[in-house]
Amino acid sequence: MTNNVEVLRYTAFTHDPEGGNPAGVVLDAAELSDTEMLAVAAEVGYSETAFVTARDDERRVFRVRYFAPEAEVAFCGHATIATAVVLAERLGIGQLLFETNAGEIAVDTEIDDDTLRATLTSVPTRSRPAGEDELDEALVALGWSRDDLDPAFPPHVAFGGVEHLVLAAASRERLADLDYDFDALRSVMTRHGWTTVNLFWRESDRRFHARNPFPIGGVVEDPATGAAAAAFGGYLRVLGTGSAEFTVIQGVDMGRPSTLKVSIASEDGRTRVGGGAVPLDTPSC
Repeated sequence: MTNNVEVLRYTAFTHDPEGGNPAGVVLDAAELSDTEMLAVAAEVGYSETAFVTARDDERRVFRVRYFAPEAEVAFCGHATIATAVVLAERLGIGQLLFETNAGEIAVDTEIDDDTLRATLTSVPTRSRPAGEDELDEALVALGWSRDDLDPAFPPHVAFGGVEHLVLAAASRERLADLDYDFDALRSVMTRHGWTTVNLFWRESDRRFHARNPFPIGGVVEDPATGAAAAAFGGYLRVLGTGSAEFTVIQGVDMGRPSTLKVSIASEDGRTRVGGGAVPLDTPSC
């Protein structure tokens, strides 16, 4: 089924092929069915593969869909960055517009210090306190207790295209020690409609460390999660905490360090998330 599909493989939020979050990119998916796109994503095996199902190169407008190995996802940040870099390599730098299931995503591409970078602007964000039952169910699945949480950052459910449970670890050691019940957490997340759980630790107001379990996509953890970073920007905006510009460090504990540059872009909470992307030397399907 996937033998004739050209899949480009890039890793996003890094300039090193050994870092970042790998994503598949299919530039011509107009004739692929949902079943075929899901099959391609499963064969690729990355947390997400982006499919360009319609394109207008002159207007630089593209219909993009995202599939994890086990399900379609409304929006994926790292696959957006990877796809934007791929398109900029072919069409030249400038602004792109991605029409996604979550809404329109503007992406700026530029050359910075001889490196091609992309910065997406999310849909409007929102954030609400997590319910007590939601929190208890998630903590049991994670193997965490309330004593493991930083009381300065209340648990929330945040949205930046998709929803994420946001939990602050009380220490870097707690964040590093991640050994959760995959099936139990997937069940909790499916029931509540969360795409990932965004676990973070504050190093400073301008620098955060994060980890993102992603069992509903069939993946234990993402090494870089642009959608969660966008939602996290909305979360901090609602709390009125920290800086309008900050960095999220992710993937370190997985051996794939990633750097996400984040800023609150507008009063409605749209968040800008940027980083580089580089190709991986792996074969297509």
